[in-house]
Amino acid sequence: MIRSYLVARFRSFGYALNGVRVLISTQPHAKLHLISSVIVLTGGAYLKIERSEWIAILICIGMVWMAEAMNTATEFLADEVSLEKRELIGKAKDVAAAGVLIVATTSVVVAGLILAGHLK
Repeated sequence: MIRSYLVARFRSFGYALNGVRVLISTQPHAKLHLISSVIVLTGGAYLKIERSEWIAILICIGMVWMAEAMNTATEFLADEVSLEKRELIGKAKDVAAAGVLIVATTSVVVAGLILAGHLK
């Protein structure tokens, strides 16, 4: 019983990692988020930012990736339902994309304030 539970949990990690692969391989913006994440993490390491600043940066990076994943899932599901132009599907896709834009913009501001503060 415990073994089957652990096997199921292990498989679920595999599905999640496949989701990351799909996200990065199919979404141009995910590639930009990956590059941006590496740049910000490298900059933070180079500038030796404080622990609390790392926490803020990591939360922002996680939120951007989560929003991009939810946006992509919304798009995949919407396209499965109908490839024809439908007003409510279009609105759902636009709102999901807005979520990514909001968190990505906020993250750029947070990272900029943190990293710029160490460039004195």
